[in-house]
Amino acid sequence: MDPQLDPKRTSKRFNILILVFISVVINYMDRSNISIAAAALSEELELSSVQMGLIFSAFAWTYASLQIPGGIFVDKVSTRILYTVMFFFWSLATLLQGIANSFISLIGYRATIGIFEAPSFPANNKIVTSWFPENERASAIAVYTSGQYIGLAFLTPVLVATQDFLGWRGLFIVSGIIGIIWAGIWYIFYRDPKAHKKVSQSELDYISEGGGLVDGVKDRPANSKFSWADLRQAFVYRKLWGVYIGQFCMTSTLIFFLTWFPTYLVKYRGLDFLQSGFLASIPFLAAFAGVLLSGFTSDLLVRKGVSKEVSRKAPVLGGMLLSIIIIGANYTDSTFLIITFLAVAFFGNGFSSITWIFVSTMAPTRLIGLIGGVFNLFGGLSAVIVPVAIGFLVEEGDFRPALFFIGILAAIGFLSYTFVVGKVERITLKDEK
Repeated sequence: MDPQLDPKRTSKRFNILILVFISVVINYMDRSNISIAAAALSEELELSSVQMGLIFSAFAWTYASLQIPGGIFVDKVSTRILYTVMFFFWSLATLLQGIANSFISLIGYRATIGIFEAPSFPANNKIVTSWFPENERASAIAVYTSGQYIGLAFLTPVLVATQDFLGWRGLFIVSGIIGIIWAGIWYIFYRDPKAHKKVSQSELDYISEGGGLVDGVKDRPANSKFSWADLRQAFVYRKLWGVYIGQFCMTSTLIFFLTWFPTYLVKYRGLDFLQSGFLASIPFLAAFAGVLLSGFTSDLLVRKGVSKEVSRKAPVLGGMLLSIIIIGANYTDSTFLIITFLAVAFFGNGFSSITWIFVSTMAPTRLIGLIGGVFNLFGGLSAVIVPVAIGFLVEEGDFRPALFFIGILAAIGFLSYTFVVGKVERITLKDEK
């Protein structure tokens, strides 16, 4: 019997996807709560816009620099153990931000969060590659990626209200406690496919026959040593460079919304703090709709036999074009139109954010974690560069150059996916032939 039609087939992969989705929500809450606290924090500690830009980017200094080591860890260490340890320590660092009293201490805590979050998205990609067949994978990636948007859409008003009630220090403490609790929940409930006691053989067969790596990587022993030749493989393929550049540009729009967006609304557009929390949720809801529409549309096209070049690239290219619309906010003083331009741009960012599918589909099977680490390194570099660049661009109180900057990067990303990424197919190494 076709395992897809087997009434006894379990659906435990969707339970796993829920765990990953919630993990991403908490992950991005701990990345972005600094943006909610920024106005009050900078006033109390007397920090300049340049100093705030450095604090925003401190997370990314370590996050980006540890992407390759993090990817190697993902290839070698149990995802269950690795994620539990990561969650506990980045949540502890989040909590400790609540006792920070200086520019230096905030830099240190933000950098610590970056250290322990570094392997998280390579791990997410490995989990989805293990648990989902290829014809469901873009949808799965879209679902967990949507956590960064839908979580913040609903959490932004809650975080704003939490800060209004408990202060910015209380905001960090509550966020940290939530993550520490979730670390324990992850350890209790997550298992790899073959180690999951409640998954049926029929579901494992369905995943495996569809290209899911339920057995992990067979080509490399678990105790194999790191090879510089493997690292070289991550940088010798033009198509990989295309997605690396595209990821830097795509992530830049997201980074603006995770860092400077609330400050833009409150300080530059003069909105009330609590009002800004609700208005800020609108672009995140738009991005959430974009990423889900993108993933399900992409998988539907694959199932209908449309080529991977079209089914995988079209959402990314369309989303990049829409992201350029952020520049339109420079030409209006209407709050409605400002939020509309930003929401359309962030919808586009969400629509283009299934880019992990290219790692899952094109990376050599035994190097998925490593390639994912390099890919996320470029996304992390945008988190290093963009907040600081914006800090300098808005130093005189004018945000218009910053929005032009984000729009131009989106255009570069569109060009990279159009002209640099070639055929969407898995790279086969010589020792795998």
